[in-house]
Amino acid sequence: MIKKRVAIIGGGQIAEKVHVAYYKTRKELEIVAVVGVSEEALKSFAERNDIPNYYTDAAEMYEKEKPDIVSVCTPNLFHYENVMQALENNCDVFCEKPPAILAEDARRMHETAEAKGRILAYDFHHRFADDVTILKEKVEQGILGDIYFVKVKALRRNGIPGWGTFTNKEIQGGGPLIDLGIHMLDSALYVLGYPKVKKVTAKMYQKIGNKKNEGAFGKWDPSTFQVEDSLFSYIELDNGCLMQLETSFALNIKEKSEMNVEFCGDQAGATMFPAEIYTDEKGELVSLFKREEADPNRHSKSMAAFVNRCLGRDVMLADGKQGYAIQQLVEAIYQSAEKGESISL
Repeated sequence: MIKKRVAIIGGGQIAEKVHVAYYKTRKELEIVAVVGVSEEALKSFAERNDIPNYYTDAAEMYEKEKPDIVSVCTPNLFHYENVMQALENNCDVFCEKPPAILAEDARRMHETAEAKGRILAYDFHHRFADDVTILKEKVEQGILGDIYFVKVKALRRNGIPGWGTFTNKEIQGGGPLIDLGIHMLDSALYVLGYPKVKKVTAKMYQKIGNKKNEGAFGKWDPSTFQVEDSLFSYIELDNGCLMQLETSFALNIKEKSEMNVEFCGDQAGATMFPAEIYTDEKGELVSLFKREEADPNRHSKSMAAFVNRCLGRDVMLADGKQGYAIQQLVEAIYQSAEKGESISL
């Protein structure tokens, strides 16, 4: 059996714990190289993960290794250039979210993948949970009726990352919206069939991250905290549905974190994690469907879908077209919050 050759761009935690760990479970694949900035760190990464080669020059890697598949696991600012380079080298690409920082870049990535006939997918792994699959099927069956209000929550009470570049706006593109909120937005839009967005209105705050310096995810420097620590938005869809988004790295709420989506239809309502559908009968809540626990195996199912598509199987992906659509939405939300006015799409 001829194995597909895999290269990893970016030698950080997500690359090691998710991408490399999964690729090693597939006998059809062979990880041939990792690319990064620090030669010393790359050498350690390669040795720990039994990867034969490491490079600080991606062009050299493509020339020598000729990979079939590339995982892009860099900070957000560098997604665009690395995805485009992989596509230009005729590789199928799996990129961490968000697709990019700019919607225009996400559009170019999508169009290049289409022109090259290559697979481009993003790791919006929450949509691969069994809960989401079931809920989407129930929605398509019409059990909820006309869904006219959706509440999206991606909240942490005090979960500002104390590592990496998460508080650097230039490198990350933003705070909780582009890191957490985008995940739940994708899951919600996926269940709804990715309808078009009509208008967004948003407001964001920097109230805690620039004052405190330690939380559940370590310490940070409040003097260099550049991103929003909370953001709230109303998103009007072309089909008349209204979405309400709440997302935060730090917000004085009771729960330590909330990552969920609620759907309100004229026949029934639903929550995503764990999946549950319910309605009211004479003032009493009646459960129509209920899972006791949410599916925890989301990353592995997202990775599996990408690999299976690369092997020719017809499976669902968070593809380049949807990546462009959600990047447009995120960009519009930030623009609305920055300008203090609604933005039409």
